[in-house]
Amino acid sequence: MNLTDDDFALFGLPQRFALDRDRLDERWRALQAEVHPDRFVAQGTAAQRVAMQWAVRVNEAYRRLRDPMARGAYLAGLRGADVQPHSNTAMPADFLVRQLQWREALADAEDSAAVHGLEREVRQQHDELLRQLEADFDVRGDAAAAARTVRALMFVSRFREDIDRRLEALGA
Repeated sequence: MNLTDDDFALFGLPQRFALDRDRLDERWRALQAEVHPDRFVAQGTAAQRVAMQWAVRVNEAYRRLRDPMARGAYLAGLRGADVQPHSNTAMPADFLVRQLQWREALADAEDSAAVHGLEREVRQQHDELLRQLEADFDVRGDAAAAARTVRALMFVSRFREDIDRRLEALGA
């Protein structure tokens, strides 16, 4: 293993958006067992520090790969299309209009049934964006389009959090 390997190489996975979650989980457990600092107690504190660095690296890579949005942003960056979530918020007009409509619908929702209806619609959009992201990377090989899709997914994910907060406030 090499600390500078990308996350996919570290886990022995192909550099694709679609991945086998069971294989990822299995490989994570194996890597954790291999680099756990307790295995290096007899070798001294320096070896334990190195093992701790490895354990942190493996956990960070695992978190990034198991989260589809983080995996998409990471993969886009590996392919030269940085998502730039803080400096590039340009989105197509129809997408922005839909966001405004959703926000208005959430503000106007008077009960949990209305919010749950909106939640279903937004979840469908989220799932569609995940399918689009897979196609952007694994079918078309278009990292720039994938970066745009990741940005859209970030908008939708934040709105889903707003829906969750509203449902919590309604006690639903």
